[in-house]
Amino acid sequence: MPPQDNSRNTILFVVIAGLMLLAYSFFVMQPQAERRQAAQQAAAAERTVAGPVGETAGAAPVFTDDRRSALGAGGAARVPIQTPTLSGSLSLTGARIDDLFLTRYRETFAKGSPPVELFRPQGMRHAYYAQFGWNGANIPGGVPGPATPWRLTEGATLTPTTPVTLTWDNGAGLRFTRRIAIDDQYLFTVADTVANFGALPITIRPYGRIERQGVPDDLGRNHILHEGGIGTFGADGSYSTEQLKYSAWAKKPVQEHESTGGWLGITDKYWMAALIPPQNERIEAAFRVTDATTYDIHSATLQGAVRTIAPGRQITETQRLFAGAKRNQILSDYETSLDLPRFVYAIDWGFLFFLTRPIFLLIEFFYGILGNFGLAILALTLTVRLVMFPLANKSYESMSKMRTLQPRMEEIKKKFPDDPPKQQQELMALYQKEKINPLAGCLPLLLQIPVFYAVYKMLSVTIEMRHQPFFGWLQDLSAPDPTNIWNLFGLIPWDPASAPLIGGFLAGGAGGFTLGLSVLAIIYGLTMWLQMAMSPQAPDPMQRRIFAYMPIVFTFIMAGFPAGLLIYWGWSNVLTIFQQYIIMHRFKAENPIDTFIARLKKAKA
Repeated sequence: MPPQDNSRNTILFVVIAGLMLLAYSFFVMQPQAERRQAAQQAAAAERTVAGPVGETAGAAPVFTDDRRSALGAGGAARVPIQTPTLSGSLSLTGARIDDLFLTRYRETFAKGSPPVELFRPQGMRHAYYAQFGWNGANIPGGVPGPATPWRLTEGATLTPTTPVTLTWDNGAGLRFTRRIAIDDQYLFTVADTVANFGALPITIRPYGRIERQGVPDDLGRNHILHEGGIGTFGADGSYSTEQLKYSAWAKKPVQEHESTGGWLGITDKYWMAALIPPQNERIEAAFRVTDATTYDIHSATLQGAVRTIAPGRQITETQRLFAGAKRNQILSDYETSLDLPRFVYAIDWGFLFFLTRPIFLLIEFFYGILGNFGLAILALTLTVRLVMFPLANKSYESMSKMRTLQPRMEEIKKKFPDDPPKQQQELMALYQKEKINPLAGCLPLLLQIPVFYAVYKMLSVTIEMRHQPFFGWLQDLSAPDPTNIWNLFGLIPWDPASAPLIGGFLAGGAGGFTLGLSVLAIIYGLTMWLQMAMSPQAPDPMQRRIFAYMPIVFTFIMAGFPAGLLIYWGWSNVLTIFQQYIIMHRFKAENPIDTFIARLKKAKA
């Protein structure tokens, strides 16, 4: 049956949006039951982290918290790494890149916060590193492996202008020379040359491996974005990106792909380590979980084409490693310069990628002009409202006309109180006579839902938004507003989270429903209430009560969302109210703003 009036359309939008927000709050954002399960899994992971290479399988792993001790384990020499974006070192044992910090990013925006750690050496809990080498059966003298002692033969510190060269001779006619270079961003280039000085041909194949030993507690818990294995595989110009969450990875511990070129690795929310083979080479790629009951090793591995090296000949294989922050422009530049397929989709743009990424690019454009991502979000909101202006204008005209018709609609209901079909017939006749479309108010409201989701997704996955300030107390647009009503927004020197029993509910922040309302959440709630108050009233008393409680419910739900999202939605409400008021005033429809102004004038008189 067609709706009785435009209020039903608005309620339909509110219900649908409410269902989406409730789904994220209570299912996506880890409800209480899921937190208990995650805690159990985290405890299990603590017991199953892999230990150092060479430990006996099944032995209890022993870790050190002293990074210096882990870096110097076994007396291995190391080569420092220093670039404008990275610092750390690589070990000459196995030529493993296992010590890396992202110097342009801090763990928190607090003063003195340490730089973000990407790679961690063997011997520490949750070791994480990249390694390159060769495989070959029955090779006299063997091939270099995880414990091979390489010699530094050229260079001292790996920088963008000073590559280093490592060598290893297997003592049986094979010499391996590895030249490692790095650019001023996050790309390592590893060129391996193998020379055969023996009397017989040898057959070997190159490999690259990224290994994470155990999953840290804070990874893989957020369902709004992807963390885990990732790669792009295909051939002949047809490529697709595969995502493998840690939970799915554990259920299927071996997943293999064949590809010409492409890339694969392990990704976190903002950071990624990825192997990049020559793009014209046929490779075999695999995601594996090994020794899950003891060490829980997650690895992303690729093997290149088999090579046969005749006596007196040599070959060179070049592989690359991306190890750094997933900035859109950097990924895009590498995608272009290296001809990488879909490298920019290392950022999890989501199923609405056709909205999320353009919205992000538009925000970046505004940021280039305004110099502040908060102002850029305001400009984006204004742009969205301008795009929807014609449709919204017709919607608000229809709503204003329906508000002026409400007395006549009430008369029809009183005239046919026991005959709903007759009521509907008369109402539809009234709509036709006044040229009102009762569905006109629904479409522009529903169109905002995918835009809302795309903005939320963009704020959640793009590192460009991380630790970006707006003004005043808002220092991170990607995190919830830190103010809290229970300490009068910081005026009282007390942390509501410290309250016994109920502290978790009083504290603001991400994670779902909260009683800790922030300044932005209250502004959002007030603008939503005013916007609904300007809509035609629902004819049914129950609908009116639901309508009245919606702003309150949404205020508490939205309090845990990123500050940037509340800025977008609150500013959008303000623009909607302004547009709606202009139209209602023009049609002389009753509205709360004119009513409030009239009361003020009357009080002064």
